[in-house]
Amino acid sequence: MVSVTRPHRWRRLFIVLASFVALLALAIGGGVSLVYVNAAVSTVGSTQFSNELAIPPLAPSRLRPDGTREFELEMRSGRTEFRPGQATETWGFNGAYLGPTLRARRGEQVAVTVRNQLPEASTVHWHGMHLPAAMDGGPHQMVRAGATWTPRWTVDQPAATLWYHPHPHGATEEHVRRGLAGMFLLDDEVSESLPLPRNYGVDDLPVIVQDVKFRGAELDSSHAIFRDVGFLGDQTMVNGTLTPYRTVGDELVRLRLLNASTARTYTFGFADQRQFSFIATDGGLLEHPIALDRLQLSPGERAEIVVRVRAGERTVLRSNKLDAGLGFWTQRFAGGDDTFDVLELRAADTLRSAPELPAALALPSTPDGSDAVQERRLKINLAGINGKPMAMDRIDLTVTRGTTETWIVHNNDGMPHNFHIHDVQFRVLTRNDGPPPAELTGPKDTVFLPPDATVKLVLRFDGPADPKVPYMYHCHLLWHEDQGMMGQFVVVEPGGAAGTPPRDHGH
Repeated sequence: MVSVTRPHRWRRLFIVLASFVALLALAIGGGVSLVYVNAAVSTVGSTQFSNELAIPPLAPSRLRPDGTREFELEMRSGRTEFRPGQATETWGFNGAYLGPTLRARRGEQVAVTVRNQLPEASTVHWHGMHLPAAMDGGPHQMVRAGATWTPRWTVDQPAATLWYHPHPHGATEEHVRRGLAGMFLLDDEVSESLPLPRNYGVDDLPVIVQDVKFRGAELDSSHAIFRDVGFLGDQTMVNGTLTPYRTVGDELVRLRLLNASTARTYTFGFADQRQFSFIATDGGLLEHPIALDRLQLSPGERAEIVVRVRAGERTVLRSNKLDAGLGFWTQRFAGGDDTFDVLELRAADTLRSAPELPAALALPSTPDGSDAVQERRLKINLAGINGKPMAMDRIDLTVTRGTTETWIVHNNDGMPHNFHIHDVQFRVLTRNDGPPPAELTGPKDTVFLPPDATVKLVLRFDGPADPKVPYMYHCHLLWHEDQGMMGQFVVVEPGGAAGTPPRDHGH
């Protein structure tokens, strides 16, 4: 019998261990490769547009004796059949999913009676609206289950496509994903005087775009592996309609695009690469129409475009790959390689003629920065803003009513973010020291920032002042917001100081 010496035993053990480590590395590498390959999704060319696009109804309103226009919104839970025979648990305003479109005119005083019939507290934030901080609907204005809240304010801003959605600290992504969202349209003398498509639901269409994923009949809210941006779905819907089409009877069609997804950034265009006219952004009309064939919108951003159709044709609104300079890994797992066929427009055989779009739309409504009195620098990453995660009892910035400031916002993270500021519309002066692209012209309240990107914003704080009740600024990739990527500021009178936010935030 031949004995095995100790060195031989160690050598054999080393070979076995090395082989195991090599096999494990191959398995892990193969698994990661498989996850990478399967991470990209696409519905391009495979979408059968079989469902008529739902149009959210215009919310009824009544005039109080004092002239206030009053709306009613009720947050409810319910069930929605996105697919025939499969009922899905959802939340909505005045219905099972999404909410009606509110509409008001500049100069009107509005009041909204909000009733919460959900099993938990939530809020209603008026995204893009200029209004007192106590009416803003942020995390300091929680509406408890079974309670009612009635914010009231005077509309004092240009015509725009705004929206409303929940804003509970730590749970915003879940509440929006369940279906709590709707549009709020503002009109003014300028918008009403222009020859633009304006027949709501006919040649002026709300287009609320969301990405979803189903697990059986239910909405799947899970975050897939390596998805650091938050939830990303594998298909899109518009106004709560899967595979939607809309028959249109006018030569010019206005699409009010709203990215109501919680994490996904879309690059909208048409399948045949036709040009369209970009006429308005978050806060209202541009100075003049801009001809584009691509338009990028990150979560929370809005844009109005006008597209010309020909009698009898069909054209598809598509979301293309994201071209934002993301790295190889980030591009794939932030959804940048995903593509979707979003909405099919079907032109009638005979179309109503439409006048050409006007060469001039609206005068600038945001400051140019020449009178800025202060410059602030904000570094944003998943750990917080300027190194601080959100704290409800901490005022991060104090601004003086009636003054203009410049904010330089830098994404020093390895993943994409965006940046939303409550109450104000800002102008993007520069992006990465150069002029902003077309989609960042005009009044904005939300701006996309890829890794290592910097934007210089100019904004004016017109009040009203409230030293104790803050507004928010935050990443509108909602899982990032929920993780604490948010800060808060108060507006004070000249010489004033910030107070302490109220401890009881509920109604």
